Amino acid sequence: MISANDIVTAALEAGYHRCGVIPVERMAGYEARLEERMARFPETRRRYEGFRAFAHLRDSYPWARSVVVCAFWYGKYRIPEAVKGKIAKYYLVDSRRDAASEGYRASVGFEAFLREAGLRVETDRDFGLTALRWAAMQAGLGVIRKNNFFYSDKGSWEALEAFLIDRPLEHIDTPAVKRCPEKCDLCMRACPTKSLDAPYSMCRNTCVSCLTTWDGWDLRVEPLRDRFGQWMYGCDACQDACPFNRNAWTEDEDFPGLEALSHRLSYEAVTRADYKWLRDVLQPKLWYIPEDKIWRYKTNALNAMLNNYRPEYLPVIREACDDEYPQVREMAEWVLGKAEIGNRH
Repeated sequence: MISANDIVTAALEAGYHRCGVIPVERMAGYEARLEERMARFPETRRRYEGFRAFAHLRDSYPWARSVVVCAFWYGKYRIPEAVKGKIAKYYLVDSRRDAASEGYRASVGFEAFLREAGLRVETDRDFGLTALRWAAMQAGLGVIRKNNFFYSDKGSWEALEAFLIDRPLEHIDTPAVKRCPEKCDLCMRACPTKSLDAPYSMCRNTCVSCLTTWDGWDLRVEPLRDRFGQWMYGCDACQDACPFNRNAWTEDEDFPGLEALSHRLSYEAVTRADYKWLRDVLQPKLWYIPEDKIWRYKTNALNAMLNNYRPEYLPVIREACDDEYPQVREMAEWVLGKAEIGNRH
């Protein structure tokens, strides 16, 4: 009969950095943390209410007995200079849907191992079936820091994944990491929109990562748009500022296809991109923007050009005023007006 140690060993052999196994009941404590967050930011309640199910897994999966939580370290990939500080690193090396990536192969191979061992298994490769950071902390794989990210001994550059199994097993480690210093506030000071306004607290409605992916559909009326800085998709500001991430990114390996793709990810190139390319190439890579809103890549790029304006952007902005999507045309005309006003001053 398979043991928790067998599972952890198989996960490490598959390519994960860390693995633990916890009883599903250990997820119950997540609900209190969720309620605290909603009470602090009532405007987020509508989005967060659905997450209560993460604390009550057996309501949806009555057969589930344990959660296997794995961490894949992605801080080893080279990030091309062309996209540094413009697209968040996690999305650039996202392996969840990339069949050519090591992380995807690790996930598929490990899931196959669990099934072949006779276990009933359920997972969600895109977003997880439960609160992944909480599960990883419960399994002793690391800690959650003041910036709300999970950290192992290799920093926060860990992609987390969970598998429900129908066997009552347990393998919990002691985290090999220090807690955040009491007086450290570097992550909070680095947050461009002050979404991270207190330790272990964050308003997702004002987070740059959310506003450049899930939200912010009309940046002309988004009051925080000018604080996005160079970011076109996602944000790494709080993680980059963290002392526990210092020298944690090694850039020892190439991520499949990233270098070639990076040459087409400048603000100008994205704004001028053919929609077939956006649909067939960019959307499968940066897939938090849905296919029916692929114009959003262009409005994000236009906003970034305004925030970091240079005269050579002007012809690109003018071309976008004739884009086939009205959302892009309206954004481009608005950006053009702002840029022309700026030039007069």
